[in-house]
Amino acid sequence: MSVSEPTSSLPENVTLAQAFRVWLRIALLSFGGPAGQIATMHRILVEEKRWISDARFLHALNYCMLLPGPEAQQLATYIGWLMHRTRGGLMAGLLFIAPGMIAIMALSMIYVSFGKLGPVNALFFGLKGAVLAIVVEAVIRIGKRALQNSYRIALAALSFIGIFFFNLPFPLIILLAGVIGFVATRAGFLAFAPATMLQGHSDELDVHARSENAKPLKTLLIWGAIWLLPVAALCVGLGTSHVFSTIALFFSKMAMVTFGGAYAVLAYVAQQAVENYHWLQPGEMLDGLGMAETTPGPLIMVLQYVGFLAAYRTPGALPPMLAGALGGLIATFVTFAPCFLWIFLGAPYVERLRGHRPLTGALAGITAAVLGVILNLAIWFAIHVVFREVVAVKSFGFAFERPVWTSVDIYALGLSVLAIILTFRVKMAMPLTLAICCGAGLALHLAGLV
Repeated sequence: MSVSEPTSSLPENVTLAQAFRVWLRIALLSFGGPAGQIATMHRILVEEKRWISDARFLHALNYCMLLPGPEAQQLATYIGWLMHRTRGGLMAGLLFIAPGMIAIMALSMIYVSFGKLGPVNALFFGLKGAVLAIVVEAVIRIGKRALQNSYRIALAALSFIGIFFFNLPFPLIILLAGVIGFVATRAGFLAFAPATMLQGHSDELDVHARSENAKPLKTLLIWGAIWLLPVAALCVGLGTSHVFSTIALFFSKMAMVTFGGAYAVLAYVAQQAVENYHWLQPGEMLDGLGMAETTPGPLIMVLQYVGFLAAYRTPGALPPMLAGALGGLIATFVTFAPCFLWIFLGAPYVERLRGHRPLTGALAGITAAVLGVILNLAIWFAIHVVFREVVAVKSFGFAFERPVWTSVDIYALGLSVLAIILTFRVKMAMPLTLAICCGAGLALHLAGLV
């Protein structure tokens, strides 16, 4: 059976222990922001393990792109839930954030203790080249499967133009793409109809994915309580002005509005953290973003770094390092707890939509738009890796960043080219490519070049 063809159902012989090892592997390789992380999951789950079909993977991705919060982490939770119910979703979702959470916590402690360490920065410098190759591979691999005709390609191109050149809001782009797919498919235009429907078959719907077996009120109450009761306890016990309460309330609000992933909200978070709460200095947010870009896990994990510095600098009666660690953990908890609520509450119903042609057409339109957004993220990341300076262009309705061509970093460019050659020509395994690029970055630092 071809990889691109749907399986008759999800594999029943995959044990929770086997899934644990695979999800841990995915978590440790989840570099490159959402584009790289989605690519890693697709390569391992769809192409290598064949645990889920292309159609089902993209259907889940479409739903996750509609949600606030980190889409890649929610996609992992969704697929984990598909395979092993709630415990599978919890395992996949928690494993996806665990390496990044540990790494950001350790780096935050190093940052406040020693400042910027040359060898650590050199490793990250080398890693960025490999991450860029991962992101490029994501665009190509997923694009080949999702953009099946010229209409979808055109929609992806319009999505890219809208978000890159005109800075249109991500939710607006997704909404318009969904409406186009829905209306076109309802009218009998099959450009956005999935291949499985055109062929007259689809994946089997698992028992636990049927909405009549879902208990939405119970799910809402349980996960709402898990998320909000600790926030309420902090506010009641410490007062709303305490730094821990402020962190919990602020990042709970962020969890509700982070449509479009981390990039869509980081500017607002940086502004509030610097200008309103005075938790950080302006340059420190960029340092945190660099940590998050070059460690495994969602880019939104940078919020843990912000929470750490906030509590570290206003520790109250606690030792600063302990206060910082608690502040970082609170920020992480309220950022990711809602993600499990969105998935466990909505996934059973989204699964049933796979048999509804107009709604599935809407999600297919969203898939095309998402590819444009991923391409935007890839170019954004490439610009900031290869060039030291960018300038904002705002004229005639355009609003985008372009590189200062004379600021090209030849060493970063060289590492990126090396990573692309290793990935596409040599077909080297991702972990080895990451290791080689990190080693090259360290060697450049020891030679005094970076």
